[in-house]
Amino acid sequence: MMTTEHFAALSFVARMGTRKKVHAFVRVKPTDNFPHEMIRYGDDNKSIDILLKKDTRRGVVNNQQTDWSFKLDGVLHDASQDLVYETVAKDVVSQALDGYNGTIMCYGQTGAGKTYTMTGATENYKHRGILPRALQQVFRMIEERTTHAITVRVSYLEIYNESLFDLLSTLPYVGPSATPMTIVENPQGVFIKGLSVHLTSQEEDAFSLLFEGETNRVIASHTMNKNSSRSHCIFTIYVESHSRTLSDEKYITSKINLVDLAGSERLGKTGSEGRVLKEATYINKSLSFLEQAIIALGDQKRDHIPFRQCKLTHALKDSLGGNCNMVLVTNIYGEAAQLEETLSSLRFASRMKLVTTEPAINEKYDAERMVKNLEKELALLKQELAIHDSLANRTLVNYDPMDEVQIAEINSQVRRYLEGTLDEIDIINLRQIQEVFNQFRVVLSQQEQEIESALRRKYTLIDKNDFAAISAVQKAGLADVNGHLVGEPDGQGFGLGVIPFSFKPGKKIKSKKTFKDQLSIPVRKEGASSPLSTKELDISPSKTQLILPPRDGDVKDMRDRETSSTEPFPSDSPKEELRPPRPSTPPSKPVAFEDFKNERGSEINRIFKENKSILNERRKRASETTQRINAIKQEIDTTKEALNVQKALREKQGEYENKGLMIIDEEEFLLILKLKDLKKQYRAEYQDLRDLRAEIQYCQHLVDQCRHRLLTEFDIWYNESFFIPEDLQVALKSGCSIRPGMVPINRVVSLHNYLKAITGLQQVNKK
Repeated sequence: MMTTEHFAALSFVARMGTRKKVHAFVRVKPTDNFPHEMIRYGDDNKSIDILLKKDTRRGVVNNQQTDWSFKLDGVLHDASQDLVYETVAKDVVSQALDGYNGTIMCYGQTGAGKTYTMTGATENYKHRGILPRALQQVFRMIEERTTHAITVRVSYLEIYNESLFDLLSTLPYVGPSATPMTIVENPQGVFIKGLSVHLTSQEEDAFSLLFEGETNRVIASHTMNKNSSRSHCIFTIYVESHSRTLSDEKYITSKINLVDLAGSERLGKTGSEGRVLKEATYINKSLSFLEQAIIALGDQKRDHIPFRQCKLTHALKDSLGGNCNMVLVTNIYGEAAQLEETLSSLRFASRMKLVTTEPAINEKYDAERMVKNLEKELALLKQELAIHDSLANRTLVNYDPMDEVQIAEINSQVRRYLEGTLDEIDIINLRQIQEVFNQFRVVLSQQEQEIESALRRKYTLIDKNDFAAISAVQKAGLADVNGHLVGEPDGQGFGLGVIPFSFKPGKKIKSKKTFKDQLSIPVRKEGASSPLSTKELDISPSKTQLILPPRDGDVKDMRDRETSSTEPFPSDSPKEELRPPRPSTPPSKPVAFEDFKNERGSEINRIFKENKSILNERRKRASETTQRINAIKQEIDTTKEALNVQKALREKQGEYENKGLMIIDEEEFLLILKLKDLKKQYRAEYQDLRDLRAEIQYCQHLVDQCRHRLLTEFDIWYNESFFIPEDLQVALKSGCSIRPGMVPINRVVSLHNYLKAITGLQQVNKK
């Protein structure tokens, strides 16, 4: 014995099928007083008409509807139990052994023959209902399928007064449940937690369980039915099929829900009282919720389906709107006095026909068998690799996981490679490559730890975000009010080299000057080799490099390096005479701008041109991609129109189905494949266009930056070269860190006049 949660824990895959509508049949209970003038059947046995006479008591103006017509999948009138099963249930049970879930439901008013249709009568063997015949068909088909190992399990659930009961809990090996049963949902579907599931190896065992459950059902008597079912019952057959011939880990499962609903009652006709009245209230309430769920399922615009309003709809959630073959048998009374209930039942059947389901094969995977198959496949692949390596004279290749000795050897090779004693590391297989990169990471991490440990032994490291430590250092006199440590040149990062306590103010520190000199030496070397600091950005897919424009600090460093290299001597040095004389009249800005781009601003101009060429190339590619996207879109529209024409032609000629699959011709199939490929191309081209647009935006930003920098540098150079006097430039350079060319011209002229006046006064005072 198992419970339903065991089945929900298995791995699950459902191959989605085509959507199909619920099949709805009507079975008419034969009576002696059948109203032929009120109930009429169509010639095809798929329609039923209800005709009523007008009520003359409503007066002359009477808009009462008197006729209704219902189109169904079949009308079973005076039909035997054999014919009912062949028409309603045989295909559903047959497809269940192929992996499709199935549900057969009997609905109708009380006393209309639902239980007789589902379970039948025990007096005569021919009067067996759908449920025992389904069990018989399942076991007969199992005997015919000798290539599969098929197991069958059953469960029997009763919903009485909105409470769940296990009708097979009275068996001696089951026992009562300590916790009440609940309905649980998971990605695999809906199952009843606590409901016992019983293994049946033969037909007799299944019938014994069926009879055991039938004896535990709640029944009562009223004026409409002497043996009225007072609860909804769901008998479920679980089928699991494994292949005997294939060692495949995949197998199929399915379940058949056979639902016998309690009948709806009009209390005025049944005369129910007391406990029976309470039961009728719960029955009518749950059936009303069932009809609400069916109405919501039939409405394509509804997003929410009220499955959880009652236990019945919640338990049948998979059957009503899930991946199963659904069949409804509506039982009606063939008497004039019951026409109102008959109309209500037929309306329910019509609404049920609007509901669509999506039957799918339920495929699961046996984890244990999957592991064995993967191990077998792995061994075969290793053998194939060994044969390939032997033919290629690669005898030292090993595909097993590396041990500690091999990892240590790779670590040693990596260290020797970094030290320069090993020229290259021999590559054997992919596993070794992965381990080499891993050992590079290990060596890098160890070196970082060693450097940090060495710094901590030699210096005192204080994190600038640790305010408590900074406060303590300030109190000890080791830092100024701004939080800068003694000996710290820039006030950023970690403080290195805290001054010792034995230091006296009168002593000079030579190391501080040496430290500054050490900082300036690599800067000069860098400026001599590369006068402009640039960055490169690698943009896929063309791998074209975009050059970032110089930053303010980089340009300033560049000019400082140029000044230090071209003007290492004071202004009164003889080398000052080598500078070209300043023209009396400054050239026009366009002419000066061309000279600037060829000489002083050549590097920025080169970066600007390169970025602009890259931008133009990206724009050209984006234009070509846009044209391709438009062409693909037009072709998609043309293909859709052709596909719609083929579909309309197929519907006009008549649709053909084979085992639930729609049959289409080759031309329509090729159009579907073409449309799928075009959509794939469209998505790929559109993604390329989005990437190109992002690159264009970034390139445009760099071009604008370069243009702004080029114009700014030109203005500064133009002012310094032709407007600002040389003596004033020397004074400004010695007095502040601002370049003379950045000062506005009007202020420069005022300052120059002021300096002349001061100089004149000084000369007068000397005289």
